[in-house]
Amino acid sequence: MSTSLKIAIAEPSLIVRTGLESVLKRLPGFRIQMIEVNSMESLFDSLRLHKPDVLIVNPTLPGYFTSQHLKEECGCMDMKCIALQYVVSDSGLLRFYDERINIFDSADEIKHKLERLNAEDLKEMAGEDEEQQALSSREKEIVICVVKGMTNREIADRLFLSTHTVITHRRNIARKLQIHSVSGLTIYAIVNKLVELGEIKQ
Repeated sequence: MSTSLKIAIAEPSLIVRTGLESVLKRLPGFRIQMIEVNSMESLFDSLRLHKPDVLIVNPTLPGYFTSQHLKEECGCMDMKCIALQYVVSDSGLLRFYDERINIFDSADEIKHKLERLNAEDLKEMAGEDEEQQALSSREKEIVICVVKGMTNREIADRLFLSTHTVITHRRNIARKLQIHSVSGLTIYAIVNKLVELGEIKQ
């Protein structure tokens, strides 16, 4: 059974970008949808629009911030960030990445690294306690916004979703938790440490 992945490659060099894309598309056991990003200017917009599972990025891209900042800015908290190395990079910068791919890596080595990241994802999901596991990361984000007093429109704008999608998520949250009021969600969020008391709108 193939693993489906949406992968964005942020790399200004056309030769490097298309070469890596060609290798990734031929990896056995993966069905990969590619997103090409050829400049820093289009990076944030592309990530917000496509919400990839994995970002492979040249860590020397001008103006690039830490991977954590990128995830928060684009609403892609579950996205894995892989540094694409073909020049010597600052080791301090590389520590923020989930994995590294070297331009000299073989197809087998790249496949192994993607499999390891995917296995870590599954392990993290299995390690969550049962009640928390009922909600996806996106649903938890929406719960946090709701208990902070945000409207569906404000949540949609914050998370780059449509209002309809936010309403659908809220229905699913109510069904999964059997909680149908904001006050009930507030108690759930505090108990499960999704928010601090001081963050809640009085």
